[in-house]
Amino acid sequence: MTVTTGMVGHGFYDRHSAPQWASTEAVLPWLEDAIADVPLAKAPPTFGIADFGCSEGRNSIQVMQRLMPAIRAHCAWPIQTVHSDLPTNDFADLLEHLRADGRSIFGDGVYSAVVGGSMYDQLLPPRSIHVAMTFNAIGFLSRRPLQRLPGYILPNGPSARRGVGYVSTADHEALAAQAVEDVASFLRARAAELVPGGKVLMEVFGAGETLRTGDGIYDALNDAVLELLDAGLIDRAAYEAYYQPVYIRTLEELTAPVAAPDAPLAALFRLDRAATYEVPVPFVEEFRRTGDETTYARACTDFFRAFTEPVLRAAFPNQDDDSFVDDVYGRAERLIREHPDRYEFHYVGVAALLTRRDGRSER
Repeated sequence: MTVTTGMVGHGFYDRHSAPQWASTEAVLPWLEDAIADVPLAKAPPTFGIADFGCSEGRNSIQVMQRLMPAIRAHCAWPIQTVHSDLPTNDFADLLEHLRADGRSIFGDGVYSAVVGGSMYDQLLPPRSIHVAMTFNAIGFLSRRPLQRLPGYILPNGPSARRGVGYVSTADHEALAAQAVEDVASFLRARAAELVPGGKVLMEVFGAGETLRTGDGIYDALNDAVLELLDAGLIDRAAYEAYYQPVYIRTLEELTAPVAAPDAPLAALFRLDRAATYEVPVPFVEEFRRTGDETTYARACTDFFRAFTEPVLRAAFPNQDDDSFVDDVYGRAERLIREHPDRYEFHYVGVAALLTRRDGRSER
């Protein structure tokens, strides 16, 4: 069982994912440069490129469009794009846009496929792709290793600025171990699918020395749920069982399966590039310019609602879905509007570019 059904659909995620695109766009030059080094064997005579965690598809399509010139400069083969996410994901807009006018949005000689499944499993034939990518989706854990997280709604705990809530050392260690194993599972699956010399780019919201992407937004969501608890609208057991199965990794945690001492996958992948970086957030920059708390609070809340709502709905199945969920995010929006300094938000990315070594996979 997956930990989420995906992002909020019907175009909502696409409309509120500009920060994710900014973090993705920052590392696309890595792939543009690396594609020229991908070996072209006689088989398969198709250049395969796959995006795991495509959501509704707007950012996934933009990534592929950005990389097409580099692929075309490297080879004249037909190109296969693969857009993959959970079977419960809303693929409707993606499917419509891939061939909106009866031809590929990427141009002639490009053929697209949509694949439903968990990114932690092998989803494509052996040695069938040359480039594999994931942007932000690997931040969602493959499973909940703990049934309860009694003090906060995120494995990483509250921000230092807000400081409301706690995660015990033992609970954090269990969740951190799951996060590392998930990266290893993702890479084992991609090792089977990639040609030798193929590239993997992993990018995800992360943690730097002083800032974490989750700070601020999860504080607001946690405070909103605590208001419901204090009002008697949910009970303590329900609060303690609810947490977002999202882990905010450091760069060291992202690269551990290939770069740590005794790394289990060092024989499968070479680490080429890795970085921690911060990107400007459009709605934060606009707030700094205008000081409009109302517009900022709505934009910030819609941003994190797009990826947290499905988990929230599943955690409280006995509530009236729409009114309960609207109440939670309405409270979070009010808190941010009234105290924007309390819920300061930054977008930190961590990313790693790897090359598939020659040899057999471990699968």
